[in-house]
Amino acid sequence: MASGKQYAAINSMLDQINSCLDHLEEKNDHLHARLQELLESNRQTRLEFQQQLGETPGDASL
Repeated sequence: MASGKQYAAINSMLDQINSCLDHLEEKNDHLHARLQELLESNRQTRLEFQQQLGETPGDASL
């Protein structure tokens, strides 16, 4: 059987693991938000590029 000290040590380790997981979740959320920003920026840039191509005369076939 585990003693009170062993339970306290296990609880402490679980608290540390929980803290690490919380930190990783925060980082993951931040990275996900940043990725969404980058994807939207890329989408906007691509649309602008396509619009510019559509506004130029049909010289692409030359």
